Order: sequence, then C-alpha cells, then structure tokens
Amino acid sequence: MMAIKAVIFDMDGVLIEAKDWHYDALNRALGLFGYTIERYEHTTVYDGLPTRTKLKRLSIEKNLPAYLHGFINEMKQKYTMEIIYERCRPRFDHEYALSRLKQDGYSLAVASNSMRETVTLMMDKASLTPYLDFMLSNQDVKAPKPDPEIYAKAIERLGLKPKECLVVEDNPNGIQAAIGSGAHLLAVREVDDVNYENIKRRIAEIDAAARSVGSAA
Repeated sequence: MMAIKAVIFDMDGVLIEAKDWHYDALNRALGLFGYTIERYEHTTVYDGLPTRTKLKRLSIEKNLPAYLHGFINEMKQKYTMEIIYERCRPRFDHEYALSRLKQDGYSLAVASNSMRETVTLMMDKASLTPYLDFMLSNQDVKAPKPDPEIYAKAIERLGLKPKECLVVEDNPNGIQAAIGSGAHLLAVREVDDVNYENIKRRIAEIDAAARSVGSAA
C-alpha cells in the first residue's frame, strides 16, 4: 500500500526556472522610481515571497514609499507576463515526470506564492496543466509562504492526510511552509533536480519507512 498518494509542487524554481524572471520584472518596475534589489539580496532574502511582501520589506529596509506599492506591483505583473510569453517553454523531463506520476496513480497539484494569472499562464505555456488536479496561488490563501496555509489547503482539497503527500520545494520560505503543513518534503536546488527518478526515489524512501513502522507495530 502506498504511503504517498499525492505530489504537490511549488512552481518557481521547481517546475519553472522563473527566479530570474521575477527578479528582472520587479527590478524593472522598481527602476521606474530609482530603486533596485541586488541579485544576491533577492536570492537570500526575497526569493519565494509574494511581490506585495517584497514591497513591504523594501519600504522598511529601503524607504520605498508605500503609496507606490500598488502601481509597482501592477507593473511587475505586466513585465512578468511579457517575460513568460518570451521565455516559458515546455521541458521534456517535467512533462515526462508528471505524466508518469499521473499514470502511477498519484494526484498532482501546484501551490505557488505567485498570482493566479501567472500560475495558470506558466503551467499552460509549460504544457503541464493537463497533468494537474488543481493549482493554488497566493490569491487562494490569507497568508503566503512561509506560512503553511497553502499546503494545508492543498492537502485538504486532495482529501488526504499530510503524511500521504509529498511537497517538492526549493527555497527556505517554501520549505518552511511544507514542513509546517506536516507533509513529506523533497528539497531541490534547481529545476533540473525535478525529474521522475528523483521523485520516485523519495517516494520509495517514504513508503519503505512507513512499511517498517507498520511491521514494527
């Protein structure tokens, strides 16, 4: 009997190599008003956070006027959409991984801190939508990652227990959210690590541990 019944993916840095896209789009929007985020700073501090959270932090740390948040966020989303249309393409390894997992009987979902429109477009452009049971965005929760709400909501929607789900994440905020939800975790460094073999290897480890506990009991 399978211990793991579903795999829930983060999107940016897991299914889509979009970290630089968000960085470029946000800096382009901030640049309209003479502000910028250094790449190292974005990687270590801002990666994985929703744009509105990033802007709030910039107001605290760099005195970005709060009244600019709405316009900068709107322009950032506009620039992000342009980049998605330019750069987002299907990846065979990801299409293969999700199609095989689906054939193996796993439920599949995406839970992202990005806006709903961004999530939907990226999944469509990457040709991954047909394999997904559903997608959740930062507009589907009150508290974004690192709060575990989005993963808890995904698990509830799947009708499963946390320990029946594997979350694939790449950044500290997402990893914290996954652990907080009670689900199992596959931490990856980059999109190339997200493949069928690595996911099945992690599932096998979890299933073996569950069988060992069961036999011991």
